[in-house]
Amino acid sequence: LWYSQDKFNATSYDVMAMVIITLEAFAGMWINTFIVSVLCFAWVKKKSFNSNEKILLFLGCSRFWYLCITWVYFFLSIIYPWCFYVHPIPQLFAAIQTFLNFSNLWVSACLSVFYCIKIANFRHIFFIYLKGKIDRIVPWLLLGSVLLSLVICILVYIITDEAHCNNLNSTTLGNFWKLSVRMDEHFFPIFFISGFGFASAFTAVIFSALLLLFSLWSHKRKMQTNSAKNLSMDAHIKAMKSILSFFFIYSINFTCLVLTLIYATKKENPMTFLILVFQYAFPAVHSLILIFSNPKLEKTLLRTL
Repeated sequence: LWYSQDKFNATSYDVMAMVIITLEAFAGMWINTFIVSVLCFAWVKKKSFNSNEKILLFLGCSRFWYLCITWVYFFLSIIYPWCFYVHPIPQLFAAIQTFLNFSNLWVSACLSVFYCIKIANFRHIFFIYLKGKIDRIVPWLLLGSVLLSLVICILVYIITDEAHCNNLNSTTLGNFWKLSVRMDEHFFPIFFISGFGFASAFTAVIFSALLLLFSLWSHKRKMQTNSAKNLSMDAHIKAMKSILSFFFIYSINFTCLVLTLIYATKKENPMTFLILVFQYAFPAVHSLILIFSNPKLEKTLLRTL
């Protein structure tokens, strides 16, 4: 009786999580597919990409595949849980999700840095130099994000493979991700690497957002002093609202990522479920903000709807 009740509770939790993840994943995949499609159609027409479009295209692709892989993982973990004991399926899922997650985080951080350098107006010589060279720097930033994500992906695969082998020798059969894994020396490198990656991306976003908000606020005050047109004022206020909303949801996402590390080896509980809900809502919500802050994407979306 105790076994069946425990099994029922775990199954109920899994089904609820699967429903939420499915809704969020398919909504996020649709939104990012829309962004990629609009950018590709624009590229076919004008045969060129500007730096902003390159970042958005890369971000849309990485988020689409991240949500797709995440949904496949949850689907298999509920429908075919025993496949996670087939080597190297759990290791591959961990490595691929890590690669796509870090690509997503660092490319979104690159987007924040790009907006800051392009829009902000500072007279420092280094900032002026970056503003003139940013279009050449963007491809290298994207390449660097991919290479760093790939390095971390390989490290996670190696560490997870070692931990998986140890758990197979010390536990009974079951889903790898649901095993009572101890916080031993195998998982500390993953937590350290992940924490460093999350913190570096979050720091870049924080500094970019604060610098850009300070620049826009100073420019807004100058326009008020000079009695500038209301249209220009509205544009700057809209830009500041977009940056604040991005800063807010990125802070929530960073908090969820840190909590994921804390609860990584815990059993299922309400906190884990809430973390999943917020974490997998981030790609869709942030992409929506990007759409409504881009006049071309916003106009196309409203026309499509």
